[in-house]
Amino acid sequence: MASSSGCEHYVRSCLLKAPCCGKLYVCRLCHDAEENHQMDRFKVKEVQCSDCLTIQKAQQACEMCSVQFGEYYCAICHLFDKDKKQYHCQPCGICRIGPREEYFHCDKCNLCLARALEGKHKCVENVSRQNCPVCMEDIHTSRIGAHVLPCGHLLHKTCFDDMLKNCAYRCPLCMHSALEMHNHWEDLDQEIAQSPMPTEYRNTTVRILCNDCQAHSTAPFHVLGMKCGNCGSYNTAQDGGLIQNVDHPEENHDNSDTEPETDTESQPPNQEEEEEQPNVQ
Repeated sequence: MASSSGCEHYVRSCLLKAPCCGKLYVCRLCHDAEENHQMDRFKVKEVQCSDCLTIQKAQQACEMCSVQFGEYYCAICHLFDKDKKQYHCQPCGICRIGPREEYFHCDKCNLCLARALEGKHKCVENVSRQNCPVCMEDIHTSRIGAHVLPCGHLLHKTCFDDMLKNCAYRCPLCMHSALEMHNHWEDLDQEIAQSPMPTEYRNTTVRILCNDCQAHSTAPFHVLGMKCGNCGSYNTAQDGGLIQNVDHPEENHDNSDTEPETDTESQPPNQEEEEEQPNVQ
């Protein structure tokens, strides 16, 4: 709602005259919530002072009563707000919350990222132009901060926090681990070692695909998880049915065909094979 202090979104002392419908709203978000169309912030030409009600061209201070409409004003985005160290990023095309020196614009990802990520993140071309894979809302122009996953995909910081609260640790788009999981994999190693499978599954293996390194491998089947043979991750998916490992019945069958059943000399090799086979996973 209009007030001298602005709205729930911004602190300002003016109302924007919507170029689309001519109505007065504190901000574009208030307009969009009430109307069946969206306001183009870049086309705003006029504002109304909340103190003296004078309608005038968009500028930082009222031309009649000199009240300041906002501590920060961008003449491109027509953004009025209290000072949050904002800056206008030309490549992004919108204003960002700074300070500017703590951020850089990644040309490939096409968005501003924290300096700590410079040269240390996986680039995904125009990644911010995609909607958040959790809430399906816009990321690029959102007032909610974005979180960069190790795979390079983006989601809202609040959506990422909700994922962790619900024990969801994989990227919704590519299924790559959403954070460092090494310590968790070590805990899972111990848990699996202390929880042997029933006898009928002890020698069962399965083909798996690792969501972290994309490698295919064969792993012992366990209900708690199957470990990637390449990177050690348990973020894997089963790739086919269970493989029951038996003690070479073909070899035993061949021996019975070529050697007399009463030949006791053939028994020690078969026993030796039976003793060694369970160690093969």
